[in-house]
Amino acid sequence: MSDGISPSLAEWIAAWTDEVGKVDPLAAEILQAEELREQKTLNLIASENYASRAVRQATASALTNKYAEGLPGKRFYHGCECADNIEQLAIDRAKKVFGTEHANVQPHAGSQANMAVYFAVLKPGDTILGMNMSHGGHLTHGLKVNFSGSVYRAIHYGLNRQSERIDMEQVRQLALKHRPKLIVCGASAYPREIDFAAFGRIAQECGAMLMADIAHIAGLVVAGLHNSPAQAADFVTTTTHKTLRGPRSGIAMCKAQYAKVLDSAVFPGLQGGPLLQQVAAKAVALVEASQPEFKQYGQAIIDNSHALADELLGRGYRLVSGGTDNHLLLIDLRGNYPELNGQQAATWLESAQIIVNKNAIPFDQRPATKASGLRLGTPAITTRGLGPNETKVLGGWIDEVLSSKGAESVCRRVKGRVLEMCEAFPIP
Repeated sequence: MSDGISPSLAEWIAAWTDEVGKVDPLAAEILQAEELREQKTLNLIASENYASRAVRQATASALTNKYAEGLPGKRFYHGCECADNIEQLAIDRAKKVFGTEHANVQPHAGSQANMAVYFAVLKPGDTILGMNMSHGGHLTHGLKVNFSGSVYRAIHYGLNRQSERIDMEQVRQLALKHRPKLIVCGASAYPREIDFAAFGRIAQECGAMLMADIAHIAGLVVAGLHNSPAQAADFVTTTTHKTLRGPRSGIAMCKAQYAKVLDSAVFPGLQGGPLLQQVAAKAVALVEASQPEFKQYGQAIIDNSHALADELLGRGYRLVSGGTDNHLLLIDLRGNYPELNGQQAATWLESAQIIVNKNAIPFDQRPATKASGLRLGTPAITTRGLGPNETKVLGGWIDEVLSSKGAESVCRRVKGRVLEMCEAFPIP
C-alpha cells in the first residue's frame, strides 16, 4: 500500500493516463496526482460526485473529433449520422427520466442552460424573481456580478428567519408587487425539499413563467425521492454531474410551446457546435439513472445525509433549518465556534483529507470569501459505498478536527483513519 492506496489501484491509475504520459509526462503526472487525490480523500462537497467508468469513457470517445452545429437531422456539417444518433438518444432519455415535453442536451453547463432560458424568453431589463444567493440560491439566479443580475432586473426572495425555509408568502408578495416575467426556483445550498407546485401557483397568479433549476437535486428527482417540477414549471434546467452522477455538463428542458425558442437560444444564440463527447456521456448517465438500482442509490444519499446530520446535531452543532431533506446540510459554525469562519474550518478539514466547502448561511454577517458556514453533501461518499455507520464515524472525525481547532496532531490522526476508510471504499 502506498499512502493509503493499494498497489493494484496505483497501477490502474498509471495505466489510465499511459497514453498521455507518452506524449506529455508533465500533464500525465498532474492527471495521476488528481486521481490519487480523489482516491485518498473523503469528498463532502455537495456539488461533486464520481462519474462511472462508462461515463468517463464516453467523454474520451471519438466524438470529441466531430463538429456538429445544429440539431439532429438539421446540421450545418456532413458526416453527422453518429452525432445525430447519440444526441437524439440523450434527448429521448432526458425527456423520459425527467418527464418533460422537450429537452436540449447541448448546454455545456448548468449556467449555460439557465442562460439559454433567459435568452429564449426575456429581453434585457426584464424582471426576474430568484432566490437570494446568500440564502442558498445560485449566482445565475440574479446575482448582481453575474450576467443574470446585470442584464436583467433581479428581485430576490429568501428564507424565513425563524424556520430558515423558503418564505413562500414573501415569494408571493414580491411576485405580485414586481410582476416578474420569470420566477426562478431551485438552489445550490438549501437542505429542504422545494415545493414546485406552490411556485407554479404563484407564477400563474402573477402571470409569470416559471423556471426550476434542479441542478443539485436532479438525481433525487429522477429517483422519485424529491417532487418533480415537470408539471409546474415552464422550464427545467439541470447540471448532469451532482446527484445525477454524470459528466460535468447541463440540460435545458421545457414545455413543447417553448421548444423552438429554447433551441434557438442554445444555438446559434449562445453556443456553436455541441461537445458531442459530453452529450454521449449524458446519454450514458441518463440510462444509468433509469435503472432500478439508481433509486436505491438516491435513497442511500438521503440516508447518509440524515446520518451525518444526526451525528452533528448529537454533538451540539447547529444546522441551518435544523436538518435536511436531501443530499446536503449546512453547519452554522457560529453556534459552537463564534470566532471560526468557514474558510479556516475547511482548511483544517482538508489537512485531515476531508474535503468540504465554506458557505454563507442565511443572514450571514461575514463576506462570502470567509462565510460562517460549511456545506456538506453525501453524493460522492455514497458512490464510494459508505453507509450510515461510516458516515456517522465521518461526522465524528469532523467534530474532532473542529473542536481541536485544527491541532496538527489531531488532523494527522484523523487523516490516518480517513486513508484507511478510503482504502476500504475505493472510488468505483
